[in-house]
Amino acid sequence: MIKVLHVEDDPDIREIAEMALSMSGRFELVQCASGPEAIERVATFLPDLILLDMMMPGMTGCQVLEHFRQVPALSQTPAVFMTARAQHTEIEELLAFGAADVISKPFDPMTLSDQLSAVLDRI
Repeated sequence: MIKVLHVEDDPDIREIAEMALSMSGRFELVQCASGPEAIERVATFLPDLILLDMMMPGMTGCQVLEHFRQVPALSQTPAVFMTARAQHTEIEELLAFGAADVISKPFDPMTLSDQLSAVLDRI
């Protein structure tokens, strides 16, 4: 099982992602509604992949990833951003920041598990 930490403030998107990833049977998913909740949760759940919303209240996805990169066990964990701001320049900035991939919102729930698996296959 691939352990995924999904950080997303929108409950509808969390639910869709949960359904999409649970149907594949390949993922163990832990979801958090905020950056601070995710930071607390990684004390007991070390993911194989981090799936981050970019724009959240309180902490952006980049701020959460910066925090994770300071944790030795998470310093090399691949991170995938999900964002509605999927212009070419924003995608390039996120990739330069260290994202393994960027998924545009709205995303296709039917391909989400394959997209995440492909990221891990590339690494």
